[in-house]
Amino acid sequence: MYSQKLETKFFDYIIPNDLIAQNPSDKRSSSRLLHIDKNKNIHDLFFYDIKKLIKPGDLLIFNDTKVIKARLQSFKESGGKSEIMLERILESHQAIVQIKSNKPIKNGSKLFVSKDIYVLVKERQNNFFKVSFSEDIYNVLDKYGTIPLPPYIKKNINPNDEFRYQTIYAKELGAVAAPTAGLHFDQEIIDDLKNQGVKTAFLTLHVGAGTFQPIRTNNFEDHVMHAERYMIPQITIDAIKNTRADGKRIIAVGTTSARALESASLIKDNYDNRNRIIHNATQEETNLYIKPGYKFRIIDALITNFHLPKSTLLLLVSALAERKMIQEAYTHAIKEKYRFFSYGDAMFIEPSK
Repeated sequence: MYSQKLETKFFDYIIPNDLIAQNPSDKRSSSRLLHIDKNKNIHDLFFYDIKKLIKPGDLLIFNDTKVIKARLQSFKESGGKSEIMLERILESHQAIVQIKSNKPIKNGSKLFVSKDIYVLVKERQNNFFKVSFSEDIYNVLDKYGTIPLPPYIKKNINPNDEFRYQTIYAKELGAVAAPTAGLHFDQEIIDDLKNQGVKTAFLTLHVGAGTFQPIRTNNFEDHVMHAERYMIPQITIDAIKNTRADGKRIIAVGTTSARALESASLIKDNYDNRNRIIHNATQEETNLYIKPGYKFRIIDALITNFHLPKSTLLLLVSALAERKMIQEAYTHAIKEKYRFFSYGDAMFIEPSK
């Protein structure tokens, strides 16, 4: 149990609107980088400086999920407008979605994406709906969908967003939000890191819309974490084992990679506490809620963006670097006019020993 001093309100902060990035930097790796070193010092850098901070033999683990065109404009049988936002694809014609409408949506309602293609609402599940598409979902999204930029990006989507709101190594379709720490990596950075002996590996966690949901309970312990699917292949498990054997670091690229790795380590009989390794390839769902007091089992450092006030991701980085250190870093970032959130700047966090 945490003290009164660690209620949700203590993970709030005020962000000036002009610091919420509406567009990406001109070049992926030219964004800024705030580095918290293991001695709790703050350094102002650029993302391409990451090459000086990651050492030969260190292992970078990326999330290779690919953002789908998850937002669909639709209309009801009455002619009224509605909007469908994919949360999760269950089968070729079945999905979990959010629906925006000026009137309540009833079970059995049909929402038309075009004259001939519709979505049938089958049942409500809390804030989501289980629906059935009249045609293959991926075909419908490819033809009619748009990239789902986060709600705090207020501009109209443009063709550049379909490229820049996607990592260059995105491969596995299924996310409705980008793993944004990876947006800073261009091919030049990745090649330079490999040439200096840095290792790379991949996992997949399909990021859901729940990533944008704030904690609404006064006590953050009462928040119910959303679930997301993840998969860690054997080749990545082997890379972790080899990195540990060499005495080098495991560095998660993004909170999604961190959550997947930590989740796999918590599966019964799948973790070696002495060597801090995962035994087996894993494909599961996770609702792991990492908050202050959590002891990280796999990751040694984290590359991440700046996170929303009162968000579970802000609690995660506060668990890694301590709340006061993160508070100090965010205050510094605001003063120095760093750009925040999905299209914003990055952090490299090396927790103190």
